[in-house]
Amino acid sequence: MFTGLIQCIGVLRGRYTRGSGATLSIMAPAIFSKEDPLILGESIAVNGACLTVSHIYSDGFEANVLEETLKCTMFSKIVRDNRVNLERALRVGERLGGHFVSGHVDEVGTLLERRPVGCDFIFRIGCSQTFANGTIRKGSVALSGVSLTVSDVGTNWFEVALIPTTLRETTLGLLSPGEPLNLEADIIGLYVRQALGHRNLSLEQLIAAGFTD
Repeated sequence: MFTGLIQCIGVLRGRYTRGSGATLSIMAPAIFSKEDPLILGESIAVNGACLTVSHIYSDGFEANVLEETLKCTMFSKIVRDNRVNLERALRVGERLGGHFVSGHVDEVGTLLERRPVGCDFIFRIGCSQTFANGTIRKGSVALSGVSLTVSDVGTNWFEVALIPTTLRETTLGLLSPGEPLNLEADIIGLYVRQALGHRNLSLEQLIAAGFTD
């Protein structure tokens, strides 16, 4: 489990075929600390996808990617020197500053538009209608591992607002329209939707149930 608060940006040194999957080699010296060293077998979110550390270097690590993960993430298109968002797994009792992020990517979205609004930027993300139906305004979403709040939703798109710090401290500031992102819907919302039999709830219904706008 993760929070969507990125700890550092790594650099892809290589992506190697491993059977029907792949191995990612990532340089990330900032992810290490003497007090809490990276260990083999631990989970780490790479652009929002939960991967397992399979090898450790002095300045980075390797992680294996299953065939299924390649199909539902942007890792099939990632190339050497690409920057990636990194977050180590949440420890029980730590401060939760973002939202619960499982690291199980739902689909690959596309940055349709980035427009400035004052000092901030609005990103419009293209997605499937299914993903949009499970997304609500003022709800949470993870873009390539970054926890953000939804500001608007359409039939097959949604928007988020990004402050300068987020653009500077994550890979989202490097993106241009047309580029892909890993998308993960709010896991709590997915459970609610499953329990309701995939019925769509309007904002008015949520307010009537006690949620305030």
